[in-house]
Amino acid sequence: MEFSKMYHEYHSRLFRISYSITRDIHLAEDVVHETFIKAINKIDTIEDESKMGAWLSTIATRTAIDFVRVERNKKGTPMDHELIDCLGKTMKQNVEEEVETNIVMEQIHQATRKLKQEYQDVLTLKIWHGLKESQIAHSLNLKPCTVKTRVYRARKELRGFLGQGDEAIIPPLT
Repeated sequence: MEFSKMYHEYHSRLFRISYSITRDIHLAEDVVHETFIKAINKIDTIEDESKMGAWLSTIATRTAIDFVRVERNKKGTPMDHELIDCLGKTMKQNVEEEVETNIVMEQIHQATRKLKQEYQDVLTLKIWHGLKESQIAHSLNLKPCTVKTRVYRARKELRGFLGQGDEAIIPPLT
């Protein structure tokens, strides 16, 4: 049988079979194409052309099952275009905010290096490690009121280094 005739005669049948198994239009098309490739490679093995449809259907069914297994074993899940677009917009907003935050944090980090060592110690533990004042006092062998005072003074100096009269650039340390 001529390939183009076979393709036109059985394409829709093989697509329906493939789609019923894969439940994905694009995957079903891939299955149909793979089925025809396999059929062309083994066309000389078919003895009765009247059974061509059943033979192709069997190839399509097995190929579709193989495709589904491969897809299931993949770690990722296919996404539709709307979801990808939505994620892209969300990620763009988050990336911009994250970049701005990183710039501010880098400015704070640079300004922190200009502080006296005693102020650097308390701010490093407070800002970068997220410790509470009581934990800082314990780790540096200081009184909690001393830690509070140093944090207050360090923040005041930071504002001066950063040229900020207000507290907008320095995050609250509560």
